[in-house]
Amino acid sequence: MRAAYLDLDGTLLGPDGALLRAQDGAWSVDGVRALERCHRAGVEVVLVSGRARGALAGDARLLGVGSYVCELGACVVVDGREHWSTGGLVPSAASGTVFEQVAASGAPALLLEHFGGRLEEHEPWHRGREVTHLLRGLVDVAVAQELLDSHGHGHLRLLDNGVVERRSLALQALPEVHAYHLLPRDASKVAGVVLHQELRGLNPAACLAVGDSREDLALAARVGTCVLVANAAARDPEIGVMAAALPGVWMARGSHGAGVLEAVERWLADGQWPQDPAWG
Repeated sequence: MRAAYLDLDGTLLGPDGALLRAQDGAWSVDGVRALERCHRAGVEVVLVSGRARGALAGDARLLGVGSYVCELGACVVVDGREHWSTGGLVPSAASGTVFEQVAASGAPALLLEHFGGRLEEHEPWHRGREVTHLLRGLVDVAVAQELLDSHGHGHLRLLDNGVVERRSLALQALPEVHAYHLLPRDASKVAGVVLHQELRGLNPAACLAVGDSREDLALAARVGTCVLVANAAARDPEIGVMAAALPGVWMARGSHGAGVLEAVERWLADGQWPQDPAWG
C-alpha cells in the first residue's frame, strides 16, 4: 500500500483556494487529474493541511478522500476516527478543546500584547479551530519563542506558515504579512504523517509528499519522494536551496495542481526524476 500526502492551500488548490484554477487564474483540472491517477493506481490520498478539522472534513468529503491530517498534524482522521498528536494536551469534557486549553494558558494573549501592531488573529480563519491559534502579522519567531519559554509556555511553539495576502488596516504598514500557528510543541505535519503511516502499516519509502512550504519540506524525512510545486519558490525564495540539499526532494516545473499532477505521474511511472538543474 502506498500513500500520497498532499498539501492543500498553495499546492493542490490554486489561487484563493480554488481547486479548478491554475496559477494564472485560468480554468484547470490538473488537481482533479492527480487525484484520479492516485485512485487508479490504488494510492491512498491523504490531505495534510493547517486547516481546521471541520473545514478539512468538508474538503475531504468533496474530494472523495478518507484520511486527512488537520491543524498542522495535531489531529489525524483515518476512516472517520480521530487520533491526536498534541503531547500532554488532549481534548476532554473537563478541560475543553486543546484550543481552549491554550487560550486559558494566556499564551495567545501574551503574544498579541507583546507584538501589538505587528500581530493579530487571522480573521476569519481563526474561528472554529480545535487546536492551533491562527495569527497573522510579521514577527521574529525566535524572539516569540523566547517570550513563550520565559513565561512558562515552553510546551507550545509558534510556527511561521508563510506569506498571506489578507490583513487588517492595523497591519497595513508592514512590508509583508505571514500566517502563524501557535500549537503544541509535539504537533507537526511530520508527526501527523508518521501517525498515519503507523496506523496504516505503510513503508515510508513507498510514499509521496507534495507541498509548497518548509513544513511540507520537512516531510522528506518520512517519504521516499518529496516534491515542491514551482510556486513554492515564489512564496519562499530560500526553499529551493533548502530542497536541493536534501535527498529525494525535487522541484516541479508546474505550479499548484499542475505541479501536483506532474509529481504524481512521475512518481507512479518509475519513481525516478531527471538529473536536470531545473528540477532542483
